[in-house]
Amino acid sequence: MAAFSRVREDIAAARAHDPAARGPFEVFLIYSGLHAVWWHRAANALWRRGFRFLPRALSQFARFLTGVEIHPGATIGRRLFIDHGMGVVIGETAVVGDDVHLYHGVTLGGTGHDRGKRHPTIGDRVVVGAGAQVLGDIEIAHDSAVGANAVVVRSAGPWTTLTGIPATGRPRRGAPLEVPDEADFYVI
Repeated sequence: MAAFSRVREDIAAARAHDPAARGPFEVFLIYSGLHAVWWHRAANALWRRGFRFLPRALSQFARFLTGVEIHPGATIGRRLFIDHGMGVVIGETAVVGDDVHLYHGVTLGGTGHDRGKRHPTIGDRVVVGAGAQVLGDIEIAHDSAVGANAVVVRSAGPWTTLTGIPATGRPRRGAPLEVPDEADFYVI
């Protein structure tokens, strides 16, 4: 029963993020970003049980079907919405929080051949714009936004807007009044 409730939750999140979504049946059938997340859940379950080839094969099959590549080792939170999907890549050690919204062409990638944690950690309620590249073992804290085509290579605190190449940070519009020290807003 938990799988069905997660699917309903995903569909509701897609409808909340996408004003073009006409209804739950349409979202269920044709939203490739959701299909990619659902394939990832199956592959990740096998990956956590120690299988390696089959989860990788499933993720590549899902990539063929959806245009979204999520490594089966990636940790994905609840209600991830991948809008338009095509070209999204999420690396093996990436961690994506709850209620994250990724647009097409986003890469959550590594910067080299190091072992261990080498992909970014994305906090809860983060929006990552089209074509953005978030690279390396960095953290984008909760309630932040990454602008389209930004290249982020340094961590950022909560309620930060990141734009540019390389990305620089500034306080995000709508931040709560009780915010941490202003230095926490900027790229570290």
